[in-house]
Amino acid sequence: MRQNISKDTIQEHVVFEDNKLLPVLYGEQNAHLQKIEEVLNIQLSTRGNEVTISGDSVHVLQARQVLEALWSRIQQGQDIEPQTVDSALRFLKDHTRKNNGNGNGNGLEDFTETDILITTKKKKINPRSPMQTAYIQAMKDNDLVFGLGPAGTGKTYLAVATAVSMLEEGKVERIILSRPAVEAGENLGFLPGELKEKMDPYMRPLYDSLHDTLSADKIQKKIETEEIEIAPLAFMRGRTLNNAFIILDEAQNTTPMQMLMFLTRIGHNSHMVVTGDPTQIDLPGNQESGLLEASKILKDEDNISFVYFSHKDVVRSKLVATVVQAYDKYRKKT
Repeated sequence: MRQNISKDTIQEHVVFEDNKLLPVLYGEQNAHLQKIEEVLNIQLSTRGNEVTISGDSVHVLQARQVLEALWSRIQQGQDIEPQTVDSALRFLKDHTRKNNGNGNGNGLEDFTETDILITTKKKKINPRSPMQTAYIQAMKDNDLVFGLGPAGTGKTYLAVATAVSMLEEGKVERIILSRPAVEAGENLGFLPGELKEKMDPYMRPLYDSLHDTLSADKIQKKIETEEIEIAPLAFMRGRTLNNAFIILDEAQNTTPMQMLMFLTRIGHNSHMVVTGDPTQIDLPGNQESGLLEASKILKDEDNISFVYFSHKDVVRSKLVATVVQAYDKYRKKT
């Protein structure tokens, strides 16, 4: 790591007590420390279990806060990946941006808050942005949650993870995952095979989210026992869904009539999450999106929560965030 220190910098020393956990904090070849250096424009040097932070006073304080927040997670038994470091820096920067460096806390309180964890038997999932924290909390507190925003913000992934967690805890008896079968600007034509084979291409993103929280054999078994059901939106009509966690993905491609039909399927002791990206509507003939209509009609109703993500919440890749932001700017101009 860089060692040059100018006369205008200050230094602060942070000592971590457990030497065995230091490699987790530092990352492979000190990659985690290098990331903090790059983003906060400070210098980090290590000697045994002591980290020396050099830079201007504000950024030195922030670096110490990030290191301590990561250390807190490690002590809770959580692993630290490059994405985890990105998340800590994201929480810090979001708090700084909103408060102009003033106000209580540093934005990392929610980052280390264990109550916001989604815990499944396969893994523990932490929010990677303040808006993801709000989204997870909304799913805990409300029976109907809308997650709106661009690709890569974790809308579907976190909803599926929450559903799996509640199923494993016995809070619901089944998970129902649905999507409208609308092609994204392409005409795929006739698809061969039985109904499941025809629908699998549309439902694949839901399977992908499931595989991150459940093993393949458990997914197959739960599908066979109908604890997990993956079905196109058209098959929801006429049903009452009790004791279930129900997710509608790509909801921007529902018509107003379809959206109303789906929302009225929710039964006793059920939770429903509706996700979608209002900027990627693929409905033919300039039809109005049921998601946009619902956001206008239901925005002030009790026990219904709307969480709006933006390019700042994209956790998939920096490049995805750049693309989303560029398109947003273009749309506003035109």
